[in-house]
Amino acid sequence: MKIVSIAVSKKKGTRKTTVNEAVLVEDHGLEADAHAGKWHRQVSFLASESIQGARDKGLEVDFGDFAENIATEGIDWLSLPVGTRLQLGDTVRVEVTQIGKECHKKCAIYYKAGDCIMPREGIFARVLQGGAIRKDDPIQILEA
Repeated sequence: MKIVSIAVSKKKGTRKTTVNEAVLVEDHGLEADAHAGKWHRQVSFLASESIQGARDKGLEVDFGDFAENIATEGIDWLSLPVGTRLQLGDTVRVEVTQIGKECHKKCAIYYKAGDCIMPREGIFARVLQGGAIRKDDPIQILEA
């Protein structure tokens, strides 16, 4: 289980730009990301396998296109219950707070990609302990 992509954006509802490393701030989220703040969806996760599934259906999408902060490999996010705690890299700890989300309107991602899988397959978490993360950092499930 590992991080395969990290992405940030300045505006909500838009595709994110990938970066090789980032800093997660305790009880805030990713530095310089529009979704960060004092709420329950500070950071978003999406399985790279889900992104590949969208590609297999003919969508021309890449990491960050679904506005996910962190794309992962080897984790079945939908099988983890709310409250699951994970460690990213050496120091960062997060807690799953929400599985999926309700979209009130179709965003730029939907119109660009033709679909948005975040409402069905995205996972959201709050940051319990901050620190730096990098692409290819390991992910550990600490408590489910």
